[in-house]
Amino acid sequence: MVEVLQKWEELDANDPLSGRRDLFDLPEGMIYLDGNSLGALPKSVSARMKNMVEEQWGQSLITGWNKHGWMDMPARVGERLAKIVGAEEGTVLATDITSINVFKLLATAVKMRPERKVILSDTANFPTDLYMAQGLVRLLDAGHELKIVDPEEIYDALDESIAVMLLSEVEYKSGRRYDMAKYTEKAHSVGALVIWDLCHSAGAFEVELDKCNADFAVGCGYKYLNGGPGAPAFVYAAKRHHDTMVTPLSGWHGHEAPFAFDLDYRACEGIDQMRVGTPSVLSLAALDAALDAFEGVDMAEVRAKSVALCDLFIEEVERRCPEVSLVTPRNADERGSQVSFAVEEGYAVMQALIANGVVGDFRAPNIIRFGFTPLYVSYGDVVKAAETVERVLRERLWDTPEFKKRAKVT
Repeated sequence: MVEVLQKWEELDANDPLSGRRDLFDLPEGMIYLDGNSLGALPKSVSARMKNMVEEQWGQSLITGWNKHGWMDMPARVGERLAKIVGAEEGTVLATDITSINVFKLLATAVKMRPERKVILSDTANFPTDLYMAQGLVRLLDAGHELKIVDPEEIYDALDESIAVMLLSEVEYKSGRRYDMAKYTEKAHSVGALVIWDLCHSAGAFEVELDKCNADFAVGCGYKYLNGGPGAPAFVYAAKRHHDTMVTPLSGWHGHEAPFAFDLDYRACEGIDQMRVGTPSVLSLAALDAALDAFEGVDMAEVRAKSVALCDLFIEEVERRCPEVSLVTPRNADERGSQVSFAVEEGYAVMQALIANGVVGDFRAPNIIRFGFTPLYVSYGDVVKAAETVERVLRERLWDTPEFKKRAKVT
């Protein structure tokens, strides 16, 4: 135990990201390991929202669109996100929600491969991505199909029948990570396009969309990017596709001259054609302020700390709790920034952990899931969290009716 104590104290003392923790408003006495569901509140957001509501909206009213540049916020925030996901200028737009962006990109990609009818995805993909694909297939009613295979079968399933492959770079339940470059290269070799879901990637480690030659990508702003509940999502399209892609949702903000109020639609050039309706200015402002925490951050350092945090947690939990089974890949190269364990009565166990100051979440049927946000999670948090997991299981603190009653959000 002394060796473990010395280990994490030394790690925290030498952590190049330790100063970032002070940028977040973290509740006293809580170890927050659910940044892969909802990021913590950056202190900068509160001040920004007060200014937005009381000064910009309150005093400027309708003139705020011009005076404060509200109309340009999707592109402006998109440029900040581009730096985090390895994308060049003019390829990322902060807009809408992930599901809507998935639909837009799927419809766009399918149209770009009119001779092909298959959308390929895997059984571990986040369900909303699959639902949007199913909805598009029904809407098109033109012989398309969604082919879903096990993750281990995806690579070999890529053939000349595939129009587009839709994958989450990091699986939401297990934390397994796909090799973006490898799978993108294979898809391109058979003429298929690729859409990457970055919801569990962006802000957690280096994402290299351009370097990996990705076609399209989506991601959300409320997990590792800390933009707040329901924060705007983002959409990426490689520049080589800008002249040929056609978005299916031709809303007025994607028009090249929205305030001409023409009766016929003419799309904006470039990524701006992915705009649809009026941007969510308040939410965009919160996300914009949250991104301040990433200014000057080396994402390679974020990744290195993520790996170390996860390795330490796996080591400590497995040493203390033989009744849990690791679901996340042990090899750091094959995982994102989360650790998942399978355990009997997983829902109740997580509720007991939350009641005892360690916040993670549960995914059916028996997964307790912990997300590690390197900007504000310390090595000390990891050891203390493992100690709490051990105590909850050893003392059966989960075994009460209160902790077994399912809430709407798990």
